[in-house]
Formats: sequence, C-alpha cells, structure tokens
Amino acid sequence: MAEKKLKVLAASSGGGHWEQLMAMRGAFEGCDIVFATTIPGLLAKYDIRDGLVLPDCSRDSITMSIRCFFSAFSIVIKQRPDVIISTGAAPGLFCLLAGKLTGKRTIWIDSVANVEKLSLSGKLAGHIATLWLTQWQHLSRPDGPYYAGAVL
Repeated sequence: MAEKKLKVLAASSGGGHWEQLMAMRGAFEGCDIVFATTIPGLLAKYDIRDGLVLPDCSRDSITMSIRCFFSAFSIVIKQRPDVIISTGAAPGLFCLLAGKLTGKRTIWIDSVANVEKLSLSGKLAGHIATLWLTQWQHLSRPDGPYYAGAVL
C-alpha cells in the first residue's frame, strides 16, 4: 500500500518572502505541495500551475487584512494541509493562524531581511507557530525563535 504524502501549504507575500520560499522548494520534494502567494504572476514565473492567490494586505488596511484572513481560512479548509509553512508577511501569518485554529502544524521562518529584529508578523508568529524560526543566530532565544540556518 502506498504511503500517504504529507500535504504542505506553503504561503507567502510576493517579493523577498516568495523568493525565500522558492529557495526552499527542494525541501518539499516528496510532499503534496500547494503554494499560495499574493502576486499571480509569481506562480507562472515558477511554473506552478495549481497555485493559489491570496489578497495582499498590511497592518495599514484593516479591511484588506480581514479579507485576507478569510481567504487564508478558506484555503486551509479546502486544501486540508497537514503542515502550513510561511516566510511572511501578513498573508502567510494569516495562513498560520487559520492552521492553528484548525489544529494543523505550522512553521514560520522569519525573513532573512530582518537582521536587527524580528518583523511584526514574525513576533506575532511566535504565539501561533508550532515551529518558530529566525534566519539570524543572534535573534534566536531559548524560548524561540530558534535558529536552524539561513535559507539564502
């Protein structure tokens, strides 16, 4: 009997967050992977045919943030991933929050761009993520975020 593949939802905003997620793409080999981002053109750029698009949002727009959260929650319910992973920012955090609310394992990897301190989403992820990571050793703490290396 064939072993069930781990289903992973990998979500991030566009730009550097997406580039870091794509740099980890090889780590998902052997998984049933679904990618979600905020810029539809990024899916085509990486030849991802069954990817999903989340509305972009930021802390400056409550309306767009609410819309993004409900979209993320809908994606998590429909896709039924075993694990949700994000490199940020707010749309990825909302996917993790939806995952936590539905009992999924979640992984947050704060952006390598956050050299001096964690991003706001990264700080909030510490209350949500099953595994909370930073890409800078000097930002790691005994109670998290943890350092396991850098993506880039």
